[in-house]
Amino acid sequence: MTDDRTRKDELELLRRTLSRLEERISKIEKHINLEPIVSKEEIEPAVEQAGLPQRDTLEMQIGLYWFAKVGIVVFLVGIVFLLMEPFESLPRAFGPILGFVIAAAATMLSRFLGRSSSLLSGYMLGGGLVLFFVSGLRLHYFSAQPLLTSVTLELILLLVIAGVSIAISVRRVSVYTSAVSITMLLVAGLLSDNASVLFPILFAVSALTVYLKLKQGWNGIMIFGMSIVYFSVLEWSLNNPLAGNTLQLRPSGYPEVISVMLILVVFASGNYLRGKNKPEDVNVILSSLLNAALAYSLFSLLTVPGLQNNLAIWHVLASIFLLFLAAAFWMKERSKFQTFFYAMTGYAALSLAIVAQFKTPESFVWLCWQSLLVVSTAIWFRSKFIVVTNFVIYSIIFVFYLVLAGTVSITSLSFGVVALMSARILNWQKHRLDLKTEIIRNAYLVAAFVIFPYALYHAIPSDYVGLSWIGVATVYYVISLVLKNVKYRWMSLLTFLLSAVYLVIVGIAKLGPFLRIVSFVILGLALLVVSFIYARAKVKSASGEN
Repeated sequence: MTDDRTRKDELELLRRTLSRLEERISKIEKHINLEPIVSKEEIEPAVEQAGLPQRDTLEMQIGLYWFAKVGIVVFLVGIVFLLMEPFESLPRAFGPILGFVIAAAATMLSRFLGRSSSLLSGYMLGGGLVLFFVSGLRLHYFSAQPLLTSVTLELILLLVIAGVSIAISVRRVSVYTSAVSITMLLVAGLLSDNASVLFPILFAVSALTVYLKLKQGWNGIMIFGMSIVYFSVLEWSLNNPLAGNTLQLRPSGYPEVISVMLILVVFASGNYLRGKNKPEDVNVILSSLLNAALAYSLFSLLTVPGLQNNLAIWHVLASIFLLFLAAAFWMKERSKFQTFFYAMTGYAALSLAIVAQFKTPESFVWLCWQSLLVVSTAIWFRSKFIVVTNFVIYSIIFVFYLVLAGTVSITSLSFGVVALMSARILNWQKHRLDLKTEIIRNAYLVAAFVIFPYALYHAIPSDYVGLSWIGVATVYYVISLVLKNVKYRWMSLLTFLLSAVYLVIVGIAKLGPFLRIVSFVILGLALLVVSFIYARAKVKSASGEN
């Protein structure tokens, strides 16, 4: 009997201990604004026991979460409109004081709500922080006679409010409040209308969002930070209309341009340092695409009006910078998408540098040779994406060259040479790219087959066109013998036939007696030699079979 009583006492003591421990954990969760961990297996039986169908959880989602978000936004908008009123019949301090009082009340209310709803408490705290910032703005802005006339003091106050908001948000581990606080910091920087203030803030915000992504696992915060940071750079480059300036393109100097490249590196480090076993998911791909595209677009926007004299040099440096990033991602994790985005952006920078340095017809030729560089680096990166994209760009460049060049010169042969070399490189290193089809290589060869006759037809005197085509066909055939590649033999045969058609149609009517004789004799001998080679090949094949 005594043993039973002792066992019951021990069980009662254990139950009380567990109850106190559960209560303690619940208080800790509320204190740090952490939602209780409840499994799906615990929720569904509770819903069923309560006799509620699971479709009612949608009602709960709308009533609890969406109404909370919409409600706090509507509340904030209403209070902001109130604080923007001039209150002309009242003392100048009335508007700011009213704002600070409402902000303090919202903050206190958030602490009270923390006992019953951590969700509403977090939203109300975020609203209170926003109202503190708007009240700070009200000291200098939204009034014909501001209470605080010193722009410097106003800026310091706004930076302090934003900094405190960020500290509170990070301590409470709140992603939404952190995003709002970061936005307030950027608004303060833009209102300063001073590059020496704004760009350090942009750099700090970039670093902070990367830190929060790596520390807290908030993937969205870096994309959000990237969007508002680059938007702030755009707003600055358009002469900062938020600060009351006229909308126009602002000439920028070296510090701003260099800052954009540094911000690009900071955001890139967010994915570079994310961990060895984390794949390139949607967040990584999207953030890399946005980082490369937005950073280089703004870099171009800043350099075109302000650094026109050294435009080509700056974009060559940007190209090297971006290609270095692509190489870093490739060497670290054999990245496909990040390497592709940074590499193609680097090639775009090099293209712009070429266009800036050379006149229109000449620049297209240099762009053509650049595509050979792109193919070579694509082999190292093992990127089929770069190969395909480069061929599309190569084709567009050639079409634009034909349209804009006006006259086709001997330099136009560069397009054919590049096409042949590109096809050869792809065939030589096809095992590195794992290309399962030969579409791209065949496309390059078709391009060369078309370009050489076309360029020679326009670049040399008409009397020698037929002979030049025969020369091209002969070169193709020699290449086919050296490489033992049937594709070049077909190119040779077709070019010979093209030469024959040209001489029959044009040569008889327009060529002089001497060139007509020479052209026909050379073409005839060439065709006979080719036929003889094929005859020997057939004999060898037949004897081998026997």
